[in-house]
Amino acid sequence: MVKLPNIQRGKIYIMLAILTWFALLFVDLVRLFGEINQMEGDISREITWILEIIFFIILYLYFNDSINKNENSSFLNLIWRAASTGLIATTTSFLIIYFYYLLAGSRLSDDPLLRNFFYHVNFALTSLFLISAALLWKHLILYQKSKAVVQQWQAYEVILLISMFFVLINQESYDYGFMFGLIFLVIYGVILSVNLKWIPYLTFREKWKSILFLAIIIVCTAYLLVQLVSYNQKNIDFVNLSENLFLLGLFAFVLIYAVFSFLVTLFNLPTSSVFEQKLTEAISFQKLSQSIQPGENEEQVLDILMDSSMSAAYVDAAWLELHAQEEEDLPGKILHQKFISNGERQELMATLKKTEPFASYLNEQKNGKLEYIYGKIPHETFQSVLIIPIRANKKILGDLFLLKEVKDGFNKEMINIISTFVGQTSISIENYRLLNEAIRNERYREELEIAQRVQRSLLPSELHHNECFEIDGFSAAADEVGGDYYETYSFDRDHFALIIGDVSGKGTSAAFNMSQMKGVFHSLVQLNLSPKDFLTKANSALSRCLEKNNFITTTYYTVNTIEKEIHFARAGHCPTLYYSREKGAARFLNIKGMGLGIVRNESFEQYIEEGKLHFQSGDVMVLYTDGIVEAKNEIGQEFGYDNLRNLLDLNYHLPAREIRTKIIESVFAFVGKEILPDDDYSLLAIKFKA
Repeated sequence: MVKLPNIQRGKIYIMLAILTWFALLFVDLVRLFGEINQMEGDISREITWILEIIFFIILYLYFNDSINKNENSSFLNLIWRAASTGLIATTTSFLIIYFYYLLAGSRLSDDPLLRNFFYHVNFALTSLFLISAALLWKHLILYQKSKAVVQQWQAYEVILLISMFFVLINQESYDYGFMFGLIFLVIYGVILSVNLKWIPYLTFREKWKSILFLAIIIVCTAYLLVQLVSYNQKNIDFVNLSENLFLLGLFAFVLIYAVFSFLVTLFNLPTSSVFEQKLTEAISFQKLSQSIQPGENEEQVLDILMDSSMSAAYVDAAWLELHAQEEEDLPGKILHQKFISNGERQELMATLKKTEPFASYLNEQKNGKLEYIYGKIPHETFQSVLIIPIRANKKILGDLFLLKEVKDGFNKEMINIISTFVGQTSISIENYRLLNEAIRNERYREELEIAQRVQRSLLPSELHHNECFEIDGFSAAADEVGGDYYETYSFDRDHFALIIGDVSGKGTSAAFNMSQMKGVFHSLVQLNLSPKDFLTKANSALSRCLEKNNFITTTYYTVNTIEKEIHFARAGHCPTLYYSREKGAARFLNIKGMGLGIVRNESFEQYIEEGKLHFQSGDVMVLYTDGIVEAKNEIGQEFGYDNLRNLLDLNYHLPAREIRTKIIESVFAFVGKEILPDDDYSLLAIKFKA
């Protein structure tokens, strides 16, 4: 298979634009040569205009694609890109003028073919500059775009596209139709040019640079417009490419937006420092909000607080003192100290403790609701002080001292923003302490997740059966994990084993004990033992691993679908509920049995009794744990065995899945939505069909 080369769209656009320009130049030169030599068969001017339109469209596609690929460029880079393109076009125009200056008086200087060639060069570079600048303005206009602005720009693009083809409809320049279209484009350009939301986000230095670049764009646009018009006035034999509604509309739009941007940026200079300060405050607030991360500590967030506060209030010096938390008599800890020596700090502290309103707070520190204190102090260097208490969990951790060398150096706005910083710091410290507590509990959560995985693995993903019976199960833990367990095993196509069990207790320990029961089941079931022998050997195995206070209740069944026989033995578990279609009623199979792990010797066998019954089509067997019958409602009543038996008498005719659903829904309805279950719920419904 031939692998095609990966050609970028930008290169294709450049190649097509160059070929189109050469075609445009060739057609115009051939026409001009024919007119000079009075040759017949002139090339139609419509061909020139069509090639001009194609050239415009290709340039538009190229710059639109190029700017979209670099959409993350800064505002200054975008403006410089337009300015640099204008400089290239203007410099080329100057070089052409200088070239003609050198040819002054020669026959070559009056050659129309050469002049037409340079006219096309100027036209191409001017078109390139205008289209690129217009699309760069688009990027700036759509900054913080709204639906209305997007729709306005889309409409403007459609109008520009229509203006390209205007020359094919109306070949007269500056008639009423042409002037109406041009005025409409100018007005629409003015409407778009009021979208200057990007300017406030420039820094003071960037605004000065953008003013310079915009001035370059304005000068280049005005010069190129005059230059193209002068070409048309001097060379009446040319096909007029520049008196095109699309091109003149772009001239107007680029110039208007550049002028608007220049003036607004110039008038924004006095407020730049204020906006930058607000932006710095916002960034500082964000840093404080995100300062507490795993592995960091309170000192780091307090350091960010101090830097942010000093920057917001133009502070000359500061320190942060933490109070002793355990013993009130211990001195405070100086955590951070900037632009002030220890001697100056101690001297200032002594002065503050003698000067109101600071003295009452620093000497007693009883006002827990105080937000801040500020005022003047009698000091040679520092004339004003602001003290803000730092709190966490409604306790004062320490104080932030901010100093300025001027009197009345703190205004309300400064104090409000610093108070906001301090408030966010308090939240961050509280979050940090909660994070530490969460990390300490992480080990317990991991253990719980392990227990949940064990619990999920205990319950089978498939319940074995054949066409002679249906089976459906349900299990829900009271806590995150539980100790209920059921499973099936297929000896062959007609012989099956069923088990249901319940571990004493709840939670993680119950889940782990039931995992041991699962292992015992899978080990013993393969021996194809009778139910009584199975439970005897299971008791022997579990007695060696269960703790003394733990035991497991279970019932083990073997089902023979050929003989239609069920053999079962119960080890202290809830009696099986069995509905006999022949008798038309449900009853409990209450045979003798003791829980596994209660008697841990060979005498256990005498406490186990094995039962046997024959099933018929339509019979139903319900296996369940004590959580079902012992479920309590809001007044303390239990669901009970009678309710369970009555439910089966009413719903025995349904499939196994629906019988299970009816019982579980009835239990939950009985308990109510407001009551949390105090034990695990597990149930198996088996319905015999043949």
